[in-house]
Amino acid sequence: MKGFFAWFKNSTKMKRWLMMILAGIVLLCYGIAQILVKNEMTILQLGGVATLFVLGFTFTILGIIFAQKRTLELLVEASDVRLEKGKKKDINVNSLIFNRKVYDKGPNVVVIGGGNGLNTVLRGLKNYTSNITAIVTVSDYGKLPTDSRKQLELLPIDDVKESLIALSYNEEEMERLLNLKFRHGNLTNLSFGDVYLSAMRELEGDFTKSIEKSKDILRMTGRVLPVTLDEFKICAELENGMVVEEKDKIPEIVFDKVTKISRIYITPSNCVPAPGVLEAIKNADAIVIGPGSLYTNVIPNLLVKHVSRTIKESKAIKIYVSNIMTEPGQTDNFGISDHIQAILDHAGKGIIDYCIYDTGEVVPEFVRRYNKQGQDLVDQDIIQAKEKGARLVQRDLSTIVEDNIRHSPKAVAEAIIQIICDDLKYRDMQNDPEYVMLNTRLREEKKAKKRNTARRAKTRADKRPDKKLAVKAGKHERKSSKFSEKYHERIRSIQTSEEKREQKIEFIEKLQMDEDNKNP
Repeated sequence: MKGFFAWFKNSTKMKRWLMMILAGIVLLCYGIAQILVKNEMTILQLGGVATLFVLGFTFTILGIIFAQKRTLELLVEASDVRLEKGKKKDINVNSLIFNRKVYDKGPNVVVIGGGNGLNTVLRGLKNYTSNITAIVTVSDYGKLPTDSRKQLELLPIDDVKESLIALSYNEEEMERLLNLKFRHGNLTNLSFGDVYLSAMRELEGDFTKSIEKSKDILRMTGRVLPVTLDEFKICAELENGMVVEEKDKIPEIVFDKVTKISRIYITPSNCVPAPGVLEAIKNADAIVIGPGSLYTNVIPNLLVKHVSRTIKESKAIKIYVSNIMTEPGQTDNFGISDHIQAILDHAGKGIIDYCIYDTGEVVPEFVRRYNKQGQDLVDQDIIQAKEKGARLVQRDLSTIVEDNIRHSPKAVAEAIIQIICDDLKYRDMQNDPEYVMLNTRLREEKKAKKRNTARRAKTRADKRPDKKLAVKAGKHERKSSKFSEKYHERIRSIQTSEEKREQKIEFIEKLQMDEDNKNP
């Protein structure tokens, strides 16, 4: 009974369609009653009855169609264990019989890269689909092996562990667990993550299978695959002909020699893909490359044997997520077109269909901090980028995390899913469960974003003493740019600090003048 009444909650949005079905049935019944009670009818009366039948039939059919569509949406939402508690608490349709495979039919997305950029994409995408495959670099770039690597004879799997954390339901707890280092006994200085993966390798007899099995054991979305099981080094050939064989030394040497990277290659060059990598790429609906360190996290994956060719031959949508900031010693003075061209130079044409890039609206205070480290915003050379053959998609991707400029997982995922939805719509698949699920989630996210923006604007307005000014301010804020909306509080704090600094300077100057007057 409780499940029955759940249909009439406002959050289900079912009452409107039930009322439409009811209205249709009433109109049909009334039309039938008119026929039964009257012995004869004029043409006008007959036309009225026919109209009732048409309206009743139309209302009933439309009500059933939209009720079924909304039911599918509710079942998808109810089966999504990744929904935030606050969003899911009003959805009480679990008493219905539903098919858990609805989520498993979400888009099959392969994400290729390494480091924080890869994990950012994974964190966002896991809220839209369970079919995620992260293809991760397994290389320490010549660094000294850790105690865990030496004793457990493991490959360098730091990026693998970080991706497992990014795909888990509870990232904070998973991070604490996998990065926990033992302090006593024979396991001293070994991390739990390394010990666990070593044990899984012994159990499964294969490193790749051990990572795949972790999906169910660690209760995570998607799976993680190393790009290769062969250890390799990343080498950079500079424009002056010099070759650097250690990743950590590339930026330093590039700066010292005042040169640029000509190309990146891996050694040995005949590294074969790990089991399942090429199959994942072939079966993908979308392949996402980046963001991340262009020459050390993104391109090396594409240099493993057959990976680039398989991506180009795949029917999947190929999406490149551009970096927001340049990297000193790697992409100095690079624009969007330079990033795309570097990938094309190493992997060939046909590997990028879309390029998602940021609006560039970042608080100058943070940009200046990066400038001091030799970094700057990636130049938005749109005209040159279009000439590379990729379709450009501009989105508000940047966010500030602990005073660092980062990609927003939510914004990146929304941009990727929107491209997939547009492709499904182009193929006339609007009634496909995959499209319904994705499109519904995107709509809800947009509505939530609007509500949050309106709530913040109202809160700021309520804090002002003059209501008229508050109303005017509210109108002004609704018309303001995304930049001011996104960084309103931060800009205000910067302005306040500048005012205090100026007041302090004036106070010091006044003291100095008083001191000069006392001692002429």
